[in-house]
Amino acid sequence: MSPSARARLRALALLGLVACSRPSVSTAQADETRTTAPGACTPTPAPGTYCGRAIAPVMGSAGADWLERPDRAKTEQPDRVIAALALAPGSVVADIGAGTGYFSLRLARAVGPAGRVIATDLQPEMLAMLRRNAADAGASNVELVQSTESDAKLAPASLDLALMVDVYHELSRPAETMAQVRRALKPGGRLVLVEYRGEDPDVPIKPEHTMTLAQVRLEMDFEGFRVKDVLEFLPQQRVIVCVPRPGDGG
Repeated sequence: MSPSARARLRALALLGLVACSRPSVSTAQADETRTTAPGACTPTPAPGTYCGRAIAPVMGSAGADWLERPDRAKTEQPDRVIAALALAPGSVVADIGAGTGYFSLRLARAVGPAGRVIATDLQPEMLAMLRRNAADAGASNVELVQSTESDAKLAPASLDLALMVDVYHELSRPAETMAQVRRALKPGGRLVLVEYRGEDPDVPIKPEHTMTLAQVRLEMDFEGFRVKDVLEFLPQQRVIVCVPRPGDGG
């Protein structure tokens, strides 16, 4: 293993994301966790759980360097992801859980000067870094919003697209947040999730930071969305395009 690869694994371990940092869980147990059928969704889940899965902890601002790691362009292919979304110039897009703005700044270029990117995050430290990065990039069409666990801070019928990159599985109140996201979408608006594949034992991420496609489908259905497209071109993640289900206007 190269020194750079070892450094990336150490960074992941410090962030609590790498699967090998769980010495008490065997490989067989980890594989079983990854392939377990989705649970049931209920209005009152047990604390720390949702639809039969554990809610993952939010990555803090101490992990900001991981969001800007040099090999992210190769492993997560952000430009290819955004190109696949076929955003029209002038679109209004929310980057929910934007972190340092790795996707926000690329989205800003995609929607053009007539468009707008609403970059939300729970952590003021992340937003401060994003503000500096946006200023350095000259991205004047990025609007920063500090959300809360109970308020996504998104105006009704304001978005053409809502994007969550490695974020959805960390929502502490998924049903509540997703109802707000659904209301924030314009007619014809889309929700896009990017998540690590929970079915793949070779993905070096803790199971609680991954999602199987079956689990995503279960939760989206419970929250009033329909999975429209699943894009599988990324090495370790998948891009899941969802639309509000008719009759579930929130």
